[in-house]
Amino acid sequence: MFTKMGLESLPPTTLVALRVSFASLILLLVIWRQGYRLPTTRTDWWNFFVQSFLNGFGAWTLVAWGQQFVDSGLATVLNSTSPIFVFLITWLITRHETVTFRKIAGAFIGLAGVILIIGVDALQSLGQQVFAQLVILLAAMLFGYAAIRGKKFAHLPSTVTAAGVMIMASAVLVPASLIVDQPWTLEPSLRSLAAVMVLGTFGTAIALLIYFRLINTLGSMNAASQSYLRMGVGVILGILIFGEQLSLTVAIGVAIAILGVALINIPARKP
Repeated sequence: MFTKMGLESLPPTTLVALRVSFASLILLLVIWRQGYRLPTTRTDWWNFFVQSFLNGFGAWTLVAWGQQFVDSGLATVLNSTSPIFVFLITWLITRHETVTFRKIAGAFIGLAGVILIIGVDALQSLGQQVFAQLVILLAAMLFGYAAIRGKKFAHLPSTVTAAGVMIMASAVLVPASLIVDQPWTLEPSLRSLAAVMVLGTFGTAIALLIYFRLINTLGSMNAASQSYLRMGVGVILGILIFGEQLSLTVAIGVAIAILGVALINIPARKP
């Protein structure tokens, strides 16, 4: 929703550049208050760069570009498929975690719940603007692989990892924005700028602090499953804040999505 608001008067590259730059400043303040320092090894900074592409400027720019042509409801469904990509990459390539039938079922049940929450009507435009939809799916795949690579930062505090990733994202996107969009020629609205600040603070800085901790404590597939819960949280906030009505279909969708996440995250029984 906030991405769509930001795109009203900001082009995708500049929107994401502002988002990650604002998040970087917040995260640097956090690690300063904690007494941590950024790492100095080339390996750590290379990993920050790769992670910033997968979980930052690469994926977010793809989503922002795709949302220029794809309705937000369908974009949300497509972007919520990252747990399925985590499962496929884990099962077929990395094999770094045990993939059980329960987790497979949880991934697809969760997706079914998301579709019900957003509304089956959102899928009516599936197939139109195919390239833009494939771009959003590619972003979901990058998010999924990012969850798998997140284990490389287990030796660092999650706050330091989040700050390093956002600094590298800013180092790429700010120059790109200057070249591509010439932001000094833009006239962004206060609504768009406010949306970017919300994205940078809550959807990026705070979210990444939680995200990297979850990867280290729950594992990649379990952490990626949070994408299914976004819709349920959105529905609940709509009811509490905006007084929206909860339909039976949406209520069933929330329950199904939570069931999918539960199936993915329930610990395996010890022999």
